[in-house]
Amino acid sequence: MVMVVVGAALLALGLQGHGSSLPPPVPSHATPTRAPAPSSTGVASTLAVSSPSAPTSLAIPALGVSVPVGSLGLNSDGTVEVPSTPQQVGWFHLGPTPGQVGSAVILGHVDSYKGPGVFFLLRTLVPGDHLDVTLASGVVAQFSVTSVATYVKGAFPAQQVYGSHGASDLQLVTCGGAFDHQTGSYLSNVVVYSSLIGTTPASAASQVPLHA
Repeated sequence: MVMVVVGAALLALGLQGHGSSLPPPVPSHATPTRAPAPSSTGVASTLAVSSPSAPTSLAIPALGVSVPVGSLGLNSDGTVEVPSTPQQVGWFHLGPTPGQVGSAVILGHVDSYKGPGVFFLLRTLVPGDHLDVTLASGVVAQFSVTSVATYVKGAFPAQQVYGSHGASDLQLVTCGGAFDHQTGSYLSNVVVYSSLIGTTPASAASQVPLHA
C-alpha cells in the first residue's frame, strides 16, 4: 500500500467551500491507534481481496445509491482532492484499493448550493448496512457498516480513518454538522466505517445487478 507523507500541520486542514471541506491523509510515519473494527458477522480480519484493483462503482442499498467511482489524489497544498460535482464520489488512490488490507477511503459531497449531494444521507447509515464496491477486475467487494461518527474538523482522527489497522476496511467520508455561512463550509466531517465481509468473483459478479 502506498502511503503519503504530509506535514503534521496539514492534518488539521480541510478544503474550503460549500459541502467540500474534507480532511487530508494520515502521514506514513504515524502509528495505528485503533484496533481493527469487528464486522457484524465476525469474519476474520485476514479476509481480503486477492489482488489490488481500482474501484469502478459504489452501491449503498440502504440509501438507494449506485454511482461510478473516480480517482482522487492530493492538491498542491497537500489537502485531499474532492469530486468535481456533488453527485460524484472518488477513491483516494494513494491508499489501498477496497478489499485490500488497510483502510480504503471514498469521499463524496453532502450537498451544494444546488441541493443534496450523493452522500447527503450518509449519516443515516447504521451498523449492519451493506456497501458493495465493484472493482475493475469484476470482483465485487462486500462491506458491512460497523459504525458512523461525526468529528469536528479540528479533531478529525486522520490515523483512524486513513491508517491500516490489520483488516480490510472501507471508510466513506463527507461533510456534516453545523454549516458556517461565513466560511461557506461545514464544521464537521461524517465518517462511515465498514469492514470487508465477503467478495463475489468476477464471473459471478457479472450476473449480479447493482442496487438501484
